[in-house]
Amino acid sequence: MHFDELIGHLGQHTVDGLSKGAIYALIALGYTLVYGVLRLINFAHSEVFMVGTFAVLILWNQLGVQNNPPIGQAILFLVLGLIVAAVASGGTALALERIAYRPLRRKNAPPLIFLITAIGLSLVFVELFGQVLPKLLGGALPDVFGRPRQIVGMPTIIQQETLFTVGNTAITNIQLIVFVAAVAMMAVLDWFINRTRYGRGVRAVAQNPETAALMGVNQERVIMLIFVLGGIMAGAAALLWSMRFGFTQNSIGFVLGLKAFTAAVLGGIGNLRGALLGGLFLGIVEVYGATLFASNWEDVIAFVVLIVVLMFRPTGLLGESLGRARA
Repeated sequence: MHFDELIGHLGQHTVDGLSKGAIYALIALGYTLVYGVLRLINFAHSEVFMVGTFAVLILWNQLGVQNNPPIGQAILFLVLGLIVAAVASGGTALALERIAYRPLRRKNAPPLIFLITAIGLSLVFVELFGQVLPKLLGGALPDVFGRPRQIVGMPTIIQQETLFTVGNTAITNIQLIVFVAAVAMMAVLDWFINRTRYGRGVRAVAQNPETAALMGVNQERVIMLIFVLGGIMAGAAALLWSMRFGFTQNSIGFVLGLKAFTAAVLGGIGNLRGALLGGLFLGIVEVYGATLFASNWEDVIAFVVLIVVLMFRPTGLLGESLGRARA
């Protein structure tokens, strides 16, 4: 165990964990929104994130983006990437709900059928981006789909540089952008759910669908809204991932999705603020664990922490459901 390394650079590891956990938290919001309203664990949400990363990659590939463009172009590419990723991921999430989950709801399918369907959809998307699309688009977009199932790199839009140092902790521009952008988007979503008319409709359906319907709330519109919102958050996470890590793959969503789901459970599944807390907490614990033991123990540590937390607090750290959230 490397206690000296952990303690000696505790601030640096904390900053690294916060920037990493912010991405987990954004993805976790999709799980939280869907579960809070439908009591459905949408395991296909991890592939919604994956679609967002490929949308960013394809856009930058088509625009001919090179490493380290001028600052004005870099901002433009990031804004366009955010829009395209949000549209692609939001549209994918909505399509999943309309095509797969809605028919099951109309037939009053048991929860196990929804779970199996979600897992099946996840596998379909992994194979679609791993085999089918490379064959269809390999000639048109060789840099993107020319290597099936392999990691594909992305151009560096913003070069990572140290902005300032506090003690022996260096804060880079990428870390600051990722953390601030993620927290800002989560704050906007929290405001939307707790302060707007549409947000009240979401909370009403989450609390009591039958009563909400009698009060004039359109349940189908609310369900569409939560899938789209979750997809948009996953698209934003895809852009931040592209900035911070700079690669994607057809199976990239598998482990990230499990970790985001873990973050949602840690914070309290169905709790928006809990997803933020759980994501940041998980990111910090992962970095601490990887430093203390070894990097290949990172994934194990994340799930061990989940088990320990659920043993002593099954409802998660906050434990408040979306239906009981207060403005």
